[in-house]
Amino acid sequence: MSNLRIIGGTARGRRLKSVPGATTRPITDRVREALFNILGADIQAATFLDLFAGTGSVGIEALSRGASYVRFIDRNHLAIATLKYNLEHTGLGEGAEVVRMDAFTLLERHPDREFDYVYIAPPQYKDLWKRALISLDRSPSWLSEDAWVIVQIHPREYVQVETHHLEEFDQRRYGSTVLVFYKRMITTAHG
Repeated sequence: MSNLRIIGGTARGRRLKSVPGATTRPITDRVREALFNILGADIQAATFLDLFAGTGSVGIEALSRGASYVRFIDRNHLAIATLKYNLEHTGLGEGAEVVRMDAFTLLERHPDREFDYVYIAPPQYKDLWKRALISLDRSPSWLSEDAWVIVQIHPREYVQVETHHLEEFDQRRYGSTVLVFYKRMITTAHG
Protein backbone atom coordinates (compact mmCIF):
# COMPACT_ATOMS: atom_id res chain seq x y z
CA MET A 1 0.00 0.00 0.00
CA SER A 2 2.39 2.66 -1.17
CA ASN A 3 -0.19 5.22 -2.23
CA LEU A 4 0.35 7.44 0.81
CA ARG A 5 0.99 11.06 -0.05
CA ILE A 6 1.20 14.40 1.67
CA ILE A 7 -2.13 16.18 1.26
CA GLY A 8 -1.41 19.80 2.13
CA GLY A 9 1.27 22.35 2.83
CA THR A 10 4.81 22.72 1.49
CA ALA A 11 5.30 19.03 0.60
CA ARG A 12 1.83 18.58 -0.89
CA GLY A 13 1.60 15.73 -3.40
CA ARG A 14 4.86 14.05 -2.36
CA ARG A 15 4.50 10.29 -2.09
CA LEU A 16 5.58 8.47 1.04
CA LYS A 17 7.13 5.05 1.30
CA SER A 18 5.19 2.53 3.42
CA VAL A 19 6.77 0.40 6.10
CA PRO A 20 7.26 -3.15 4.74
CA GLY A 21 5.16 -5.88 6.38
CA ALA A 22 2.09 -5.57 8.58
CA THR A 23 3.57 -4.11 11.75
CA THR A 24 2.13 -0.61 11.31
CA ARG A 25 -1.37 0.76 11.01
CA PRO A 26 -1.31 3.22 8.11
CA ILE A 27 -3.82 6.04 8.17
CA THR A 28 -5.70 6.57 4.92
CA ASP A 29 -5.32 9.85 3.06
CA ARG A 30 -9.03 10.49 3.66
CA VAL A 31 -8.72 10.19 7.45
CA ARG A 32 -5.51 12.23 7.53
CA GLU A 33 -7.14 14.97 5.46
CA ALA A 34 -10.16 14.99 7.79
CA LEU A 35 -7.86 15.17 10.82
CA PHE A 36 -5.93 18.16 9.48
CA ASN A 37 -9.15 19.89 8.44
CA ILE A 38 -10.19 19.63 12.11
CA LEU A 39 -6.83 20.94 13.35
CA GLY A 40 -6.90 23.73 10.78
CA ALA A 41 -4.56 26.69 11.22
CA ASP A 42 -3.80 25.67 14.84
CA ILE A 43 -1.14 23.30 13.49
CA GLN A 44 0.97 26.36 12.51
CA ALA A 45 3.98 26.61 14.84
CA ALA A 46 2.62 23.75 16.99
CA THR A 47 4.68 21.00 18.61
CA PHE A 48 3.58 17.47 17.79
CA LEU A 49 4.39 14.06 19.30
CA ASP A 50 3.78 11.12 16.95
CA LEU A 51 3.93 8.19 19.39
CA PHE A 52 3.66 5.10 17.16
CA ALA A 53 4.96 6.89 14.11
CA GLY A 54 5.18 4.08 11.52
CA THR A 55 5.66 5.75 8.11
CA GLY A 56 5.53 9.12 9.81
CA SER A 57 2.70 10.30 7.56
CA VAL A 58 0.81 12.14 10.31
CA GLY A 59 3.82 13.96 11.74
CA ILE A 60 5.18 14.72 8.26
CA GLU A 61 1.77 16.13 7.28
CA ALA A 62 1.96 18.32 10.41
CA LEU A 63 5.43 19.58 9.39
CA SER A 64 4.26 20.19 5.83
CA ARG A 65 1.42 22.32 7.21
CA GLY A 66 3.64 24.44 9.40
CA ALA A 67 4.19 22.61 12.71
CA SER A 68 7.43 23.89 14.27
CA TYR A 69 8.61 20.60 15.77
CA VAL A 70 7.62 16.95 15.53
CA ARG A 71 9.09 14.12 17.58
CA PHE A 72 8.55 10.73 15.95
CA ILE A 73 8.68 7.67 18.22
CA ASP A 74 8.73 4.09 16.99
CA ARG A 75 10.58 1.02 18.23
CA ASN A 76 10.52 -0.84 14.91
CA HIS A 77 13.78 -0.38 12.98
CA LEU A 78 11.99 -0.75 9.60
CA ALA A 79 9.57 2.00 10.58
CA ILE A 80 12.44 4.26 11.66
CA ALA A 81 14.33 3.66 8.38
CA THR A 82 11.15 4.33 6.35
CA LEU A 83 10.38 7.43 8.37
CA LYS A 84 13.88 8.86 7.88
CA TYR A 85 13.59 8.21 4.14
CA ASN A 86 10.18 9.94 4.03
CA LEU A 87 11.50 12.97 5.92
CA GLU A 88 14.44 13.28 3.55
CA HIS A 89 12.23 12.72 0.48
CA THR A 90 9.80 15.46 1.56
CA GLY A 91 12.57 17.85 2.61
CA LEU A 92 10.99 18.21 6.04
CA GLY A 93 13.81 16.86 8.20
CA GLU A 94 14.37 20.20 9.87
CA GLY A 95 12.11 20.47 12.90
CA ALA A 96 11.88 16.68 13.09
CA GLU A 97 13.38 14.42 15.73
CA VAL A 98 13.28 10.68 15.10
CA VAL A 99 13.70 8.45 18.16
CA ARG A 100 13.81 4.68 18.08
CA MET A 101 12.24 3.82 21.39
CA ASP A 102 9.25 2.17 22.96
CA ALA A 103 6.50 4.79 23.40
CA PHE A 104 5.83 3.69 26.98
CA THR A 105 9.50 4.02 27.92
CA LEU A 106 9.36 7.61 26.68
CA LEU A 107 6.15 8.40 28.57
CA GLU A 108 7.60 7.04 31.82
CA ARG A 109 10.46 9.53 31.62
CA HIS A 110 10.38 13.01 33.04
CA PRO A 111 8.94 15.22 30.25
CA ASP A 112 11.66 17.21 28.49
CA ARG A 113 9.20 19.45 26.64
CA GLU A 114 5.49 20.15 26.20
CA PHE A 115 3.51 19.17 23.13
CA ASP A 116 0.43 20.83 21.65
CA TYR A 117 -0.68 17.59 19.98
CA VAL A 118 -0.01 13.96 20.79
CA TYR A 119 -1.04 11.39 18.19
CA ILE A 120 -1.61 7.79 19.31
CA ALA A 121 -2.09 5.17 16.57
CA PRO A 122 -0.60 1.90 17.83
CA PRO A 123 -1.01 -1.57 16.30
CA GLN A 124 -4.61 -2.71 16.55
CA TYR A 125 -6.43 -4.74 19.21
CA LYS A 126 -3.73 -4.72 21.86
CA ASP A 127 -5.16 -1.96 24.05
CA LEU A 128 -1.90 -0.06 23.61
CA TRP A 129 -3.84 3.13 22.94
CA LYS A 130 -5.42 2.93 26.42
CA ARG A 131 -2.02 2.35 28.01
CA ALA A 132 -0.57 5.36 26.20
CA LEU A 133 -3.55 7.55 27.12
CA ILE A 134 -3.32 6.56 30.78
CA SER A 135 0.46 7.17 30.78
CA LEU A 136 -0.10 10.68 29.40
CA ASP A 137 -2.87 11.26 31.92
CA ARG A 138 -0.47 10.33 34.72
CA SER A 139 2.18 12.66 33.35
CA PRO A 140 0.33 15.72 32.01
CA SER A 141 3.54 17.78 31.93
CA TRP A 142 4.05 16.33 28.43
CA LEU A 143 1.10 18.49 27.35
CA SER A 144 0.79 22.21 26.84
CA GLU A 145 -2.12 23.88 28.57
CA ASP A 146 -4.52 23.60 25.64
CA ALA A 147 -3.07 20.39 24.20
CA TRP A 148 -5.07 17.75 22.35
CA VAL A 149 -4.44 14.03 22.44
CA ILE A 150 -5.78 12.26 19.35
CA VAL A 151 -6.27 8.50 19.27
CA GLN A 152 -6.70 6.56 16.02
CA ILE A 153 -8.32 3.15 16.53
CA HIS A 154 -10.81 0.71 15.02
CA PRO A 155 -14.32 1.53 16.31
CA ARG A 156 -14.51 -1.89 18.03
CA GLU A 157 -11.50 -1.01 20.17
CA TYR A 158 -13.14 2.02 21.73
CA VAL A 159 -13.99 2.07 25.42
CA GLN A 160 -14.33 4.97 27.81
CA VAL A 161 -11.15 5.42 29.80
CA GLU A 162 -11.16 6.95 33.25
CA THR A 163 -8.74 9.87 33.26
CA HIS A 164 -7.93 12.68 35.70
CA HIS A 165 -6.22 15.27 33.51
CA LEU A 166 -7.69 14.50 30.08
CA GLU A 167 -11.28 14.60 28.91
CA GLU A 168 -12.77 13.23 25.72
CA PHE A 169 -14.51 15.96 23.76
CA ASP A 170 -15.08 14.57 20.27
CA GLN A 171 -15.16 11.43 18.15
CA ARG A 172 -15.15 11.17 14.36
CA ARG A 173 -15.71 7.93 12.50
CA TYR A 174 -14.45 7.27 8.97
CA GLY A 175 -15.29 3.71 7.89
CA SER A 176 -13.15 1.34 9.95
CA THR A 177 -11.27 4.18 11.68
CA VAL A 178 -12.37 6.34 14.56
CA LEU A 179 -10.49 9.39 15.81
CA VAL A 180 -11.05 10.14 19.48
CA PHE A 181 -10.10 13.60 20.72
CA TYR A 182 -9.09 14.42 24.28
CA LYS A 183 -8.08 17.76 25.75
CA ARG A 184 -6.26 18.66 28.88
CA MET A 185 -8.63 19.62 31.66
CA ILE A 186 -8.02 23.03 33.05
CA THR A 187 -7.46 22.59 36.75
CA THR A 188 -7.84 25.52 39.07
CA ALA A 189 -5.65 25.97 42.08
CA HIS A 190 -7.39 25.53 45.43
CA GLY A 191 -7.19 28.02 48.28
